Amino acid sequence: MTGQPIPVIIDCDTGVDDALALLLAVRHPGLDLRAVTCVAGNTDVDGVVRNTLTVLEQAGAPDIPVGRGAERPLIEPARSARHVHGSDGMGDLGLPAPTRTPVDLDAVALLRREILASPRPVTLIPTAPLTNIALLLRTHPEVTRNIERIVFMGGAVAVGNATPVAEFNVWHDPEAAAILLTAGVPITMYGLDVFMQVVVDAPDVHRLRTSSDPGTRLAGELLAHRPTTQGEAPEAEEAGGLGDAGAVCAVADPAGITTRLLPVEVSLAPGPTRGQTIVDRRPRPGESEIHEGKREHALVDVALQVDVDRYVKLYLETVERQGVSFGSSRRPNDTP
Repeated sequence: MTGQPIPVIIDCDTGVDDALALLLAVRHPGLDLRAVTCVAGNTDVDGVVRNTLTVLEQAGAPDIPVGRGAERPLIEPARSARHVHGSDGMGDLGLPAPTRTPVDLDAVALLRREILASPRPVTLIPTAPLTNIALLLRTHPEVTRNIERIVFMGGAVAVGNATPVAEFNVWHDPEAAAILLTAGVPITMYGLDVFMQVVVDAPDVHRLRTSSDPGTRLAGELLAHRPTTQGEAPEAEEAGGLGDAGAVCAVADPAGITTRLLPVEVSLAPGPTRGQTIVDRRPRPGESEIHEGKREHALVDVALQVDVDRYVKLYLETVERQGVSFGSSRRPNDTP
């Protein structure tokens, strides 16, 4: 690999697949994970902080700063996804409590500090409801001068999961997602259309689960918590989806996704479409624009296709790396 690692910050609601994303970011030699910020989503924010610290510890990560963020969306109450991620948000794997602690700064202050301190523009990878990111952009808009791109896991072109048309992260805080689209920096939407496709086969999951390395083994346990159908024995373990980790793959290897620059808006109205990401794929204006005038929408690089085999290989090769110095290249005093 040539060139300097890409400085990245992950904003997450760890979460089984957020944990998979963290494991990839920590171990990929082309990524410099400068910080992790936490927000309520899959579980409450204190659980997210605990889970994040646990994953970093299990992965053998360097001392990456972790910041506690928003307890709830901008307007809505918090609504967890424990029915998917388990009562602890981490598949109820019984992992030990972390010995690490979060930094004293809140998530927004930590985001600002790390973005402005980075010697190279930062890529933000939100894999959670976008509350922290919206607060950052509204409170400290100056950070955009040192943001290379925002690659967020959220939204859907076709079918939602929280509702028939809305994906969970955007549905959880639609106003925050709408603010994200006004960031004024390049944005990539890694939505459900590609999210659901990247699946690790059962034999690979089994191999990861039997690894002697704690981080690799954790990746296998987490993938096994995301089966498509129920397995009956270790030999019959079902394949597991990479989920949020695909957004990290898209930063490490952007050639693995096919995107189109398309107008996107978030439905904020009450009712069945609230939280929908409306992606305009029409080749020409329609009657609405002709009769009512053209409306301005944010242009977003929307992921429409993904090279599944490429990203599965990337993930497996990265999380199974052992005996090397991986993780963030930050220095202890690498702060402003």
